[in-house]
Amino acid sequence: MHSKEHLALREFWISRRKELGLSQAALAEKITVVQSLIAKIETGDRRLDIIEMIDYTQALEVDPHEVIDLIINQKSKNCIKI
Repeated sequence: MHSKEHLALREFWISRRKELGLSQAALAEKITVVQSLIAKIETGDRRLDIIEMIDYTQALEVDPHEVIDLIINQKSKNCIKI
């Protein structure tokens, strides 16, 4: 739950939400979930499945591929090159 990739993803979600000027409650309303779910996602207590991630990216006006690339790039940084 607290890998470098997951931390980078959580930071991305928070940053993007704030860029759009959305509170956790406003984002929750856009996705039709409770605010506590957004809080859990942002603190790392809850992960998103792929369907939820697509809803999340749409609400944050982000291409889902950008999120996947973020995770892949973060994984690449963590690999030890021989």
